[in-house]
Order: sequence, then C-alpha cells, then structure tokens
Amino acid sequence: MRDHGLFGLQDRTIVVIGAGSGIGEAIAVACGRQGAHVVCADMNEPAAQAAAARVQETGSTAEAAALDIRHAQAVAELFDRLRLQRGRLDGVVSTPGINVRKPLAAYSEEEFDRVVTVNLKGAFNVIREAGRVMAEERRGSIVMFSSIRALTVEPGQSVYAATKAGVVQLVRTAAAELGPAGVRVNAIAPGVVETPLTAPIKAHPAWYDAYAQKNALKRWATADEMAGPAVFLLSDAASYVTGSQLLVDGGWTAVDGRFQPPGM
Repeated sequence: MRDHGLFGLQDRTIVVIGAGSGIGEAIAVACGRQGAHVVCADMNEPAAQAAAARVQETGSTAEAAALDIRHAQAVAELFDRLRLQRGRLDGVVSTPGINVRKPLAAYSEEEFDRVVTVNLKGAFNVIREAGRVMAEERRGSIVMFSSIRALTVEPGQSVYAATKAGVVQLVRTAAAELGPAGVRVNAIAPGVVETPLTAPIKAHPAWYDAYAQKNALKRWATADEMAGPAVFLLSDAASYVTGSQLLVDGGWTAVDGRFQPPGM
C-alpha cells in the first residue's frame, strides 16, 4: 500500500545502502511505500535481493545491487549506472557501520583501520560520488547515518565515536558545498536500536536494560522507527533542511542524570 503526499517519493530513484537488514531494510521498504523506485544495495547480495522483493510487495519497483562502500569506484559506478539507466538519482541513504568495542589502549592498528575505513572512508565515498552526480542534476538528498556517539561516548567506543563525529562534519561540509546546486545533505543519529548488529547486547539483560533506562522513553527503538526520519529527509517535507544532524534517540542526549528529586 502506497501513501503519497508531502512525504511522497513517487517516481524518484532512491538508493538505500545497507538495505540487506536492520535499519537499511526498514528504510528501503518505507521508501517503497512512498512510491519510490528503490535500489537495495548491500555487501550481501542475496540479502539485498530479499529486501528488493519486500519493497516490490508495497507496489513499487525495486532492484538489488552488490556494493561495498569501501571502494570508491564501485560506489561511483552504481550511481553513474542509475543515472544513465533511470535518468536521475534523487536520494541516497547510507546506513553501514561497524564497531570494535574495547579500550583505546587495547586497539590494534588493524582494528583502527577497519573501523575507520568502513565508517569514515565509506561515508566519504558515498557523499562524494552521490554529491557529484546530484550537483550535475541540481537536485537530490543525501542521508547519512551518524550516532549519538558523535556527541556522547562511553568506555570502549573511542574509534567508533570518532568516525561518527567525522561523518557529521563531512555532512556539514557537503551541505555547504552542494547547497548552491540544490543538493541537501543531512545525518540521522540513532540511539539504541534493535537490529541484528545489537543482538549481542540484548543477550545480556543487564546491559540491554541499562541502555533502555538511559533514554527518556525507557526503551530501545525498532528499526522501523528510523524509517520515518529518513523518508522525511528524502522528501519535499524537508526541502529547507540541510547540514543537520537529526537525533532519533528517544531523548538519550536530552536527559542529564537519573535522580528524581523529592516531590517530583
């Protein structure tokens, strides 16, 4: 069932990177419901194909693409192909990210390189290549995924947090540079979201509950709850929104302390 209107994406070509599972899959399906032609891109091509099939169930068209954002040429080739075949590239959403949780002093050089390459270099490749194509078309919306860790950290999150803060600065700079060409660039910063990647946390009830209690809503988000903000930023409803980091964190970064004073 499609739902067009202010948030409609009908006739637009939207690439969702990381569509094979979790947040990316939820966003791909949501874009389909808004009428977009959705390109489900993922390193796991069978998972991308399964996501494309889910999008098609909404009544919209979809296709799958194998993509590793660590390789700039592969990213450029995908965007150029879509522009040639479909005549337009209207929106790109990029969700991939990895984390190695350990103390800063225990990090290996290989682990540092792995996290930075996926989270920061991959984001750079997506923004640069999507921005290049969209600037020539003088329209488009790029939505990157940051994290609350761009703002607040905890032990074991050093390199991940640094890369997510870096994504925000790439987004802001790209917004400034691409704005005159009519291209918008924004970031979404989730809090804790139930996805396959966070399953190890859920397996530890005390850890899982501690994160739930940290935010104002006292619960984790579902992947589907990231889809609405992404559709908003892709749509004309956000036509004057660029260079922003949209916090979708259940109030995590708004709340300071958990003590409730007497009489409150």
